[in-house]
Amino acid sequence: MVAAGAALADEVGIANLTMGSLAERVGVRTPSLYKHVSGQEDLNRRIAALALSEAADAVGGAIQGYAGRDALETAARAFRDFVLQHPGRYAATIGVEPSGPDDPLAAAGQRLLGAFTAILRGYELAEPDVDHALRTLRSLFHGFATLQVANGFQWSADIDESFEWLITFADRGLRAL
Repeated sequence: MVAAGAALADEVGIANLTMGSLAERVGVRTPSLYKHVSGQEDLNRRIAALALSEAADAVGGAIQGYAGRDALETAARAFRDFVLQHPGRYAATIGVEPSGPDDPLAAAGQRLLGAFTAILRGYELAEPDVDHALRTLRSLFHGFATLQVANGFQWSADIDESFEWLITFADRGLRAL
């Protein structure tokens, strides 16, 4: 049920995903969905956990065997590709917080964070700077990908060249620290 909801969210946007539209998609009556989820908020949270888990798999898999700029680049591309391919489910992750340490959302978020933390080891940052670097990378990659999904780059420069600039910018900044 969650996978079907995530797929529908990618098509129509998480804000437009309803229990009724999901029921129609899977060919059941809306009350039947309540056997699987407790309501819209639960569905959205489960989609967010799925999205974070999938993003962690994509980024974690991409960085295997890489370090430094190469790891940064492969992670950035994997993250961007995930957001572009799954805009609805990724949007479900924004602003949702785990209800506790046992929440699947927390575990999935920690896996994604762990992948980016592994990249930073190649930059030999001081421990107090790691959180700042993680926030910076999230801001850069999240911002670029969500702007691209929203068709926010409407001028003539090639988007892929701009993304390469972003990766180079991040790499040089991390090395300068």
